[in-house]
Amino acid sequence: MGALLADSTVINYIDRQTLSTLAPILKSEFRWINSDFASLLIASRLAYTIMQGVGGRLFDEVGSRLGFALVVAFYSLVAMATSFAQGLASFRIFRFLLGLGEGPNFPGAAKTVAEWFPNRERAWAVALFDSGTSIGGALAPFIVLYAYRLFGTWRPAFALTGCFGMVWLFVWLRFYQPSQSHPSVSPAELRLIQEGRSISGQPVRAARWRDLVRYRQTWGIVLGRFLLDPFWFFVAEWFALYLSSKGFRLEASVLGFWMPFLGADLGNFAGGGLSSYWISRGWPVGKARRMVLVIFGPSMASCSSCFALRVTSPPCSFSLTLPLPTPHVPPCFSLCPQTFSSRAPWAP
Repeated sequence: MGALLADSTVINYIDRQTLSTLAPILKSEFRWINSDFASLLIASRLAYTIMQGVGGRLFDEVGSRLGFALVVAFYSLVAMATSFAQGLASFRIFRFLLGLGEGPNFPGAAKTVAEWFPNRERAWAVALFDSGTSIGGALAPFIVLYAYRLFGTWRPAFALTGCFGMVWLFVWLRFYQPSQSHPSVSPAELRLIQEGRSISGQPVRAARWRDLVRYRQTWGIVLGRFLLDPFWFFVAEWFALYLSSKGFRLEASVLGFWMPFLGADLGNFAGGGLSSYWISRGWPVGKARRMVLVIFGPSMASCSSCFALRVTSPPCSFSLTLPLPTPHVPPCFSLCPQTFSSRAPWAP
């Protein structure tokens, strides 16, 4: 299940990164300025933000199997339809729709982790699926630029990356079942997965917004994302234009484009692995995950300061972003199922 969730995130980010990879090409063809490109990102981010909450409720109502089928099919079709975009207005529409489809991916993946992994393994499982953001970001330049050079136009690149989701959808529907009904899960394994859950048998009332904002843990998770996301989305969405503005040809600097995502991937597994190791040594779950946040959270300031320096070659990006502060992402996401019920609407 961990591999399926990771693959869904890889595809999610390849679809998302197609636009960012092609940004210098599209900007030149359509004569966009930076604020035009920013409007595309804002349209996607607005829809994405809305659907992270609404999509969490969707997964609670229909379950992980159907929930992923709906959202992956939707955003894959939107990604393919983007190949028909004719200008700034149509790109804004397609990016907004893509954000609507991709927003539920992380709440759905976190919910599935809570359904399939015991408490002490959830940070590592979250690291696995969240690593898909870095892997997808690393693969996108190679796939998208190859398609662009092969066909001589950017339009088939959107159609190609959108097809990946349809392939994943077939595999997901073929193999995924809830842990309690999966034929390969033994009773002993099911008890291990469900350890720490409520066994009262009473139906759990879904949390409301006003309930969630009363938890200190909610604000801790929000703060973690608040510190990480500005830096991460600058790298993910503006890096191609940044390299282009420094005079690098996109094809020649594809390795530099890839390196920040490698650093993020290493950070993901460092954070998830470290917290899981401490839990296995007898640390309380909350203490182990908070310690990762304490250790790696302050690295945001140093990374941001370093990135403000003048980059003189694409490989420099690796040295600046290798300590990317993603180690605190797995503990942030894995705190959700620990803090809230598995039927809480915007958490697993």
